[in-house]
Amino acid sequence: MSKFTFTFVALALAANLVACDDKNKNGSEKLKIDVISVPEGCDVKSKSGDMLTMHYTGTLTDGTKFDSSLDREQPFSFQLGVGQVIKGWDQGLLDMCVGEKRKLTIPPSLGYGDRGAGNVIPGGATLMFEVELINIGDSPPTTNVFKEIDFDKDNQLSREEVSEYLKKQMVAAEGETPSEEMKNMLADHDKLVEEIFQHEDKDKNGFISHDEFSGPKHDEL
Repeated sequence: MSKFTFTFVALALAANLVACDDKNKNGSEKLKIDVISVPEGCDVKSKSGDMLTMHYTGTLTDGTKFDSSLDREQPFSFQLGVGQVIKGWDQGLLDMCVGEKRKLTIPPSLGYGDRGAGNVIPGGATLMFEVELINIGDSPPTTNVFKEIDFDKDNQLSREEVSEYLKKQMVAAEGETPSEEMKNMLADHDKLVEEIFQHEDKDKNGFISHDEFSGPKHDEL
């Protein structure tokens, strides 16, 4: 798994939880979708909840490439519309045909906001993605991230539980020898946890309840 693919999945939760703050600052920013090519005879289009398999190349506006599934010769699979990826992807990959290619221009408010993502994505960055939809599959049960974080099963999330969950995701992605980039992410870890609580802990009681939590969850506890 590449560093950015890890960021896409494990840190998408954090990015989505704090993105609303950036939307308030940059409300005029909009996602731009350019259709590059569409195959003939498209009978099925992507919708929220589908499992998508994509090839993609991501660059910054100055042309700097930060990741590409093509370089690894390995497409990326995820579930659309459940917060597994940044909001720009959840919105920009709807109604796609298999074989269709698009270019997405994603403003910071729908990407990683003012915080960025480690040393890979600078704060306030507009992201450019060229994407191709390889396959649309059946969706698995939606991951209940709230339950995964709630280690003591008391139906509320503490700072310690959120911290441990994110650390475990980082370590699992990097293995026994974390890169310098991952070390930097871990160093900023406490700040990330505080940003999540500033946005999610609506009543400021030091815990995130099931109702307050805006990440992937089921209605039942």
